[in-house]
Amino acid sequence: MSTLFTDFFTKINQISPLEHKYTEVLEAIALKPKTLYFRGKLPENMSKTKKQGQIKSVAIVGSRHNTKYGEEVAYKLAYELAKKGVIIVSGLAYGIDSIAHRGCLAANGRTVAILGTPIDRIYPTAHRPLAREIIEKNGAILSEYAPDTKVFTRTSFLERNRLISGLSDIVVVVEAAEKSGSLNTATHALAQGKTVFAVPGNITNPYSQGCNKLIKQGAFPYTEPDDILRELFPEEYTKKQKQLKIQDLIGDTDVETIILQAIANGLRSGEDIMKASKLPPEVFSQTITLLEIKSRVRSLGMNKWSLL
Repeated sequence: MSTLFTDFFTKINQISPLEHKYTEVLEAIALKPKTLYFRGKLPENMSKTKKQGQIKSVAIVGSRHNTKYGEEVAYKLAYELAKKGVIIVSGLAYGIDSIAHRGCLAANGRTVAILGTPIDRIYPTAHRPLAREIIEKNGAILSEYAPDTKVFTRTSFLERNRLISGLSDIVVVVEAAEKSGSLNTATHALAQGKTVFAVPGNITNPYSQGCNKLIKQGAFPYTEPDDILRELFPEEYTKKQKQLKIQDLIGDTDVETIILQAIANGLRSGEDIMKASKLPPEVFSQTITLLEIKSRVRSLGMNKWSLL
């Protein structure tokens, strides 16, 4: 075994995908790995992120030559998802990958880095401190290549992309050139039946061409963390929307609330609203005018109203 990282990598764990709840999903992908090697701790028993026994993971990948725009998007997305208990998966590479790992760690989240090199060889070597932090904060470094394996080719990095997408519920491509390893990850994700998001970018920026192309081909455009959270936690999002809808039906006075709820229940004409609510014409007229000024209702003409 290599001794490069014995100062902080104290143990290499060797398992088959089926031996751990988090990795068992890899049994269903094409070219499934026979053996996995990891250092640190694989995600488990995280009630905040479980649904039917599943741990929620999102892969955030992108160009090694990111722009400031890409950095801001990747960092914020990783940070916000990590605060919700979502596992962030990426490849420890320069650029978007490492930014995603760091955004997750800044939120005290857990992240998994998938190597394209043997488990005892961190690449790039400049990211050894990042690998150390990932492990110290209960994350994991994972590879399908055993210690001292002589594997270090472009092909091995492309092959590991199927593991990045395979461990994730959703793949988000932040920035990518037209020919990019990140697009390879997206291709694996689609083949695995995973949802793919891509960040729209400047059409003159070569590192946005890949993302813009993905969107043209059917990937979902990413604009805010809620895009991903809505996909991951649909029940929670629906509940949140219902709560917001209820709040929208509460006015500043009892009379405003009565009118807002009457309109929400399908009444449109002022006469019908007054009849149902038993409001005097002058009270209704004054209140509906105030609601219109407050941009809570919209006039449809002929004393008919709708909510805004």
